[in-house]
Amino acid sequence: MESDPIISFNHVAKYFASKGDVVRAVDDVSFDVLAGEIFGVIGYSGAGKSTLVRLINALERVDSGEVWVNGTDVTGLGEPQLRALRANIGMVFQQFALFSAKTVADNVGYPLMLAKWPKTKRDARVAQMLDFVGISDKADAYPSHLSGGQKQRVGIARALAHSPAILLADEATSALDPETTADVLALLKRANQELGTTIVIITHEMGVVQNICDRVAVMEAGKIVEIGDTYDVFAHPQFPATRRFIQTALRSHPPRETIDRLHAAHPGRLILMTVPATALDSEAFNLARIADSMHVVSSIIYGSITEVGSRPLGNVVVEMTSPLPDAAAGEAAIEALLVKLESDGIGLTDLGTAEQPQDDPVWAELDDREDEHE
Repeated sequence: MESDPIISFNHVAKYFASKGDVVRAVDDVSFDVLAGEIFGVIGYSGAGKSTLVRLINALERVDSGEVWVNGTDVTGLGEPQLRALRANIGMVFQQFALFSAKTVADNVGYPLMLAKWPKTKRDARVAQMLDFVGISDKADAYPSHLSGGQKQRVGIARALAHSPAILLADEATSALDPETTADVLALLKRANQELGTTIVIITHEMGVVQNICDRVAVMEAGKIVEIGDTYDVFAHPQFPATRRFIQTALRSHPPRETIDRLHAAHPGRLILMTVPATALDSEAFNLARIADSMHVVSSIIYGSITEVGSRPLGNVVVEMTSPLPDAAAGEAAIEALLVKLESDGIGLTDLGTAEQPQDDPVWAELDDREDEHE
């Protein structure tokens, strides 16, 4: 049974004035975050994602539309009501935002002190949270003596100290190395699973979304251009920005130089296939058998299997030829096979033949983006 929304955006807009122009940081955005899920918002720099997350706790006020949090429309709240709302929302920052003159324990206990928790109760909660994030031995240390990963653990412990229903993580792993990023993501996932905390992650790293998000929204120029189950978005991206992000995360589309080498070695028609878990797990899906039944010979010549949310996703380049003596009939057989595969949910990118190569649209989109920034 699907849970109810804990956050809802209803035609929300936020504008800023910049050098005489109006920047639409958030432009007519509507979506829900469900209670108990890990929801990712991804976009390139300037897409509007950080502004969007600040609208949730009203650190920024909307210009139009409504933002609902835990059944309350936050857009019209005064400061006293906002303080009560924010007490139920934790936030983790890219640059940690720790007090350098306070110990780790004092940093974690700071919001509890502001909330006037008794010292005995506050100390017990701080100890509990430091144990949860795995740095109990650093209670008396100062931030300057911690690694980046340890600082972020302090930030997470502080954000979770008052048991918020919602945790907002704004580029929380951007300043960390890959190994530390994996540790922090595992900790966030544990907070979601063990504490029931709903988490909204703002990031420009598709690998973060790939690892822990249940659903993802892709932002570009202030708008949400794609939203859905993370696995479905990876397996069937609909928008150019999404395809670019997935390529940076998975390297699922071979470089042009690799495609050129494949064409040189294989004269047949090359098809890049994205094979979802439903097909990979199905005994009914046997590419060679299906192809043979349709008078096509298929050979996997390049590819890999990755995981998105612990579910396999395959990306392979397949050479297709036909044993039929008539060339036109052979080409028709390949076309019929491609239609069947697409109807079975297989993502297809036609790379053409050595004689008539076709450019991968993902690389064309990446070229266009580089041109835009020159």
